Amino acid sequence: MKQIARLLFIALLFNIFTLGVHAQAPSYTPPVLPDFSALIKSGKIQLEWLSGFTNVKQIGIQRSLDSVLNFNTIAYAASPAQTRNAFLDNKPLPGSNYYRLFILLNNGRYMYSHTVLAVPDSTISATQKLQMEDVKELEKPGEKAPEKVVWHPSNTIYTTVDGNVNINLPDAEKKKYAVKFFDSDGTFLFQIDQVKEPFLILEKAIFLHSGWFNFELYEDGKLKEKWSFFIPLNYRS
Repeated sequence: MKQIARLLFIALLFNIFTLGVHAQAPSYTPPVLPDFSALIKSGKIQLEWLSGFTNVKQIGIQRSLDSVLNFNTIAYAASPAQTRNAFLDNKPLPGSNYYRLFILLNNGRYMYSHTVLAVPDSTISATQKLQMEDVKELEKPGEKAPEKVVWHPSNTIYTTVDGNVNINLPDAEKKKYAVKFFDSDGTFLFQIDQVKEPFLILEKAIFLHSGWFNFELYEDGKLKEKWSFFIPLNYRS
């Protein structure tokens, strides 16, 4: 009986000690992942986020074209511990730009934010094509439209009033389209080997300067369209 009483007493002390430890243990509040957005603004992409981190050491901005693989760190937040933060991507890639944040905490732990796709800023009207009348208003002195034929915007690759280049190929998922871009003097700039989406926006910053540019659109390796477009220095709202 004495041994049983002794065991019951020890068990009671253990339970009291365990409850005391749990009562005194500090509660853990997990960090809040940033509320993250990416808006296309006249050739550049504005990233903004609100963060609940208080012990953050570093925040890296990462970019990808496919949202799954090939994320590369393009910059680091200047003040990672700030609640409200922002970054301006001055040189977006051709095609769709996806972003995420790499967050490194002071204790060495790290995590990623969710991935976001850059979308057009709804405050900028970007649905209207630039017509010849618009180009004449926006041209710098000395810039002239191609004189071989009367210029008009293409229905597949054209500039909108925000200054960005749009690729509109509704059957892109069924056919193999490729596009090559050239400067007005014929200098090759870059190409998209395969357009996989029906609609793409190429930021004007990719082309490095305003003025006239040429393109060649290929379908299954055959030239389908060869034309030009104009990128204004400033956009019209």
